[in-house]
Amino acid sequence: MKGYTFEELSLGQNASVSKTITETDVYMFAGITGDFNPAHVDEPYAAGTMFKKRIAHGMLGAGFISTVLGMYLPGPGSIYMKQDLKFLAPVYIGDTITATCTVKEKIEGKNRVILECMVTNQDGTQVISGEAMIMPPKA
Repeated sequence: MKGYTFEELSLGQNASVSKTITETDVYMFAGITGDFNPAHVDEPYAAGTMFKKRIAHGMLGAGFISTVLGMYLPGPGSIYMKQDLKFLAPVYIGDTITATCTVKEKIEGKNRVILECMVTNQDGTQVISGEAMIMPPKA
């Protein structure tokens, strides 16, 4: 399995991955990271928040950006160097989210690529936006 090299990437090229977020996903993420914020794991608590029910961890949703970058674009062999994120809307258990990354800029001579990153839910609402810098694999 090999990712795209700098030379093989083109502006506007994109890739996506989708996943329905389950209760198991949220609990596993909490267990792995130690983030047991009651907004994620305590339904009675979450009912009293502005969201009215439990929400998935923001970084769980953002993690699918990593899936796109590491597995599809540029893909295997890439080095993730930088990520800026904005969390725009909640992701609820049962939402199907799609992470899409698009090549925005190629930095000649440095083997660096800037990708626009976006995560949307099943309604098309953008829940996360950002930008990543990646070092694609060498030929």
